[in-house]
Amino acid sequence: MATKIYLIRHGETENAHEMRYKGTIDVPLSENGAQQIARVADFLAQRTTLNFVYCSPLGRAQNSAEIIAQRYQIQPIILPQLREIDFGSWEGLNFEEVRAKYPDEFNAWANDPLRQGPVNGETIAQLRDRVTEALDQILANNKDQNIAIVAHGAVNRVMLAQVLGLPLNNIFRIEQDFAALNIVEFHRKFPVLRLLNAVVYR
Repeated sequence: MATKIYLIRHGETENAHEMRYKGTIDVPLSENGAQQIARVADFLAQRTTLNFVYCSPLGRAQNSAEIIAQRYQIQPIILPQLREIDFGSWEGLNFEEVRAKYPDEFNAWANDPLRQGPVNGETIAQLRDRVTEALDQILANNKDQNIAIVAHGAVNRVMLAQVLGLPLNNIFRIEQDFAALNIVEFHRKFPVLRLLNAVVYR
């Protein structure tokens, strides 16, 4: 037997085309984002039984989790540790605005995100610590179950890097599209990645 994790990024958010650092800003799903997640929910419901759905407390993840959980007539379980990385003073700004306003800090973060964080924000090491705590808690409480985790781009990348044993400085080499589906099986504590960044709604 194995514990199977269906790791899902929330659907597209409103004004996603602006490419802003949203982090802990509580932006809602767009209509398209809700449709993306509904298709993911249909895909899962046709193939597997979920015992539990865990999610970040931020609205875009919580709403996505509710759409999935409805297919199974269960309620999502909110874990604060699954919230998106805190981009601090960069939240609400786009890539070019951050580079123009905080050039030195941006370069430091880009070169070493494990130890250097956005101004007034979190480092990847801090994110790793709370994400690992959440995953350990989920695995300990749900042995040999099928579990969905609905979270965020950076959260998912950290979790996948940990599963694959990748250096955390390289997490942004792992793509996580909106409503991306990843599947990880845990045989005891030995993880096997079965699916990465699958987009099932196109």
